[in-house]
Amino acid sequence: MSNSEKKYYFLKLIPKRSNFSQTMSEEERTIMQQHVAYWKDFLDKGMVAVYGPVLDPQGVYGIGVVGVDNENQLDALIKNDPAVKINDYEFYPMKAIVPVK
Repeated sequence: MSNSEKKYYFLKLIPKRSNFSQTMSEEERTIMQQHVAYWKDFLDKGMVAVYGPVLDPQGVYGIGVVGVDNENQLDALIKNDPAVKINDYEFYPMKAIVPVK
């Protein structure tokens, strides 16, 4: 892979409590609305292939697939996400993605 190719990562946003989606405070709800708007901007710019909540019966969490130039860019995306104030992130490199047609 050349340096000019995008590197893709799977992101998992993990709430601090399993019932977060049912028990959000107004402040947390506002932060999560900011989080959605933050990632939508990158979706519109083509940096995000997909993002959204996963309705796991064990606890809702968020996922995203992003294409970045390097891991520093990924770190900045995560660091600037309003949701990092109240959630944790895991991320994993992906070998490739196959776009939906």
